[in-house]
Amino acid sequence: MDICYTSSVTPKLIGDLLVGTKSISYDNCMLQVFTMHFFGSIEVFILTAMAFDRYVAICKPLHYMVIMNRTRCNLLVLAAWAGGAVHSFPQLSMTLRLPFCGPNEIDHYFCDIFPLLKVACTDTYITGVLVVANSGMVALVTFVVLVVSYVIILFTLRNHSAEGRRKALSTCGSHVTVVVLFFGPSIFAYLRPPTTFSEDKVFALFYTIIAPMFNPLIYTLRNTEMKNAMRKVWCQGYFQMKHTIG
Repeated sequence: MDICYTSSVTPKLIGDLLVGTKSISYDNCMLQVFTMHFFGSIEVFILTAMAFDRYVAICKPLHYMVIMNRTRCNLLVLAAWAGGAVHSFPQLSMTLRLPFCGPNEIDHYFCDIFPLLKVACTDTYITGVLVVANSGMVALVTFVVLVVSYVIILFTLRNHSAEGRRKALSTCGSHVTVVVLFFGPSIFAYLRPPTTFSEDKVFALFYTIIAPMFNPLIYTLRNTEMKNAMRKVWCQGYFQMKHTIG
């Protein structure tokens, strides 16, 4: 999912940087709006499902295999895809109805709704409010659900041993890191009055490129075998360098 999401933005950005002609057709722009919101919202709902998985694993460990069976996991994935469609199709519909009179230049590195609202030659106040109600509330509600789930987990950990708390926090650490990288900039971008700021492009880098790029690394580093292998490689490199210098 990370590859699908970041591929809706990154290839065009790299192409623009290499070629120097920063232009996109109307059809491709609308496609970029849809794919970015479709795969992005699926990513949001999957992160929420992962928080539920960690809640069950820590708070109800004896019932984990019963609660998180294959059928329920498949339903969670299906719900994430359905939620992505429910979120993105209204966004695309609102964008398709916008009239553009030119010059159609947006101050962004990809097609998103707020920059497009700025260049539309009509009153976009209602559309902007609907975008905030859609994208902004999705980001806010899911973030609140994630925070509440981790508050419950922290209260539950009070009754665990020190070793149990360490393992649980290690398990949740990678997920919390991804949530902060993704939701912080997303909430800033969409839960606000429908306008654009010069900082939008910087914040957008986090939830469109940086967070998806670091996700595999973040989740890999919590794997014990991978950490031991990396530690072994670093130690070998250090001793070889020390031996060469000596």
